[in-house]
Amino acid sequence: MIQLQAWKHFKTITHHRWLVCQGCFKVGLYWQGLTHDLSKYSPTEFRVGIKYYQGNRSPNGLERKDKGFSEAWMHHKGRNRHHYEYWTDLNLQTGRYESMPMPRKYLAEMVMDRVAACKVYQGEAYTPASALIYLESSIERTLLHPKLCRELHYLLTMMKEKGEKETFHYIKHNVLKGKPFPWEESEE
Repeated sequence: MIQLQAWKHFKTITHHRWLVCQGCFKVGLYWQGLTHDLSKYSPTEFRVGIKYYQGNRSPNGLERKDKGFSEAWMHHKGRNRHHYEYWTDLNLQTGRYESMPMPRKYLAEMVMDRVAACKVYQGEAYTPASALIYLESSIERTLLHPKLCRELHYLLTMMKEKGEKETFHYIKHNVLKGKPFPWEESEE
């Protein structure tokens, strides 16, 4: 049973990494594509993935439900810059830990990660709106830095309305080139 769970988990995370790699390559982020989520193969994360494997969602949620926290998630978010939680630091003005702006190359990888996760976990039910629906229904949009939230929402809305090809083209030729988002142009 454990061997079967290990194989299924390995296939799931490898399929996810392959989809992210393909997306990253399309926008020119070759190194990020190749190194995306390598920590998932570490003992800290992989063992949890086997124990809590479900096939249709991240095992970290079940670990969290079982133990009250997810050791695998804490390990993962601290090593992977495409997660907004990585970009949390102490704000000296407020004295609180807060989300910080994310560099654009990690925003691009974040988009690829979310799209790939939806494709893997939703399978045939995936649509170009899936990642946006997930964002809009989650509490995390209240935790994201406002700038990051606006940028991510814009890109996932573009994915829903214009599809992957046009969104990836925009990411490659606008986002990663440092060009302003539409609302930034009007502020100048």
